[in-house]
Amino acid sequence: QVMLAESGGRLVQPGESLKLTCVSSRRIDGIVMGWYRQAPGKQRELVARITGAETSEYLDSVKGRFFIDRNNTYRASYLYLNNLKPEDTAVYYCWGDFVVGTSTGAWGQGTQVIVSE
Repeated sequence: QVMLAESGGRLVQPGESLKLTCVSSRRIDGIVMGWYRQAPGKQRELVARITGAETSEYLDSVKGRFFIDRNNTYRASYLYLNNLKPEDTAVYYCWGDFVVGTSTGAWGQGTQVIVSE
């Protein structure tokens, strides 16, 4: 079993920045780590992910504003959210490409980000 724990979400004003942190109970070396988000009434979408070789990709609407990083020593993945907009409001979930039993993928419980005046 893999536990992923997110933190860092809170209420911010438009234009502000946040850092989200995901800590894994298992080593993340070679594991693709990602951040998804789900806004009310919408489907969960991939925001960013980073491979073990530190290749990253981003949702078009966050390119140039968000940055994903990882630290294998600390078993952590980070999502830096800059110039936040109201449409970034969502629950942000950490995900890791772990093999768990016969299935693939592990999720955190989510951290709420609210962008509002």
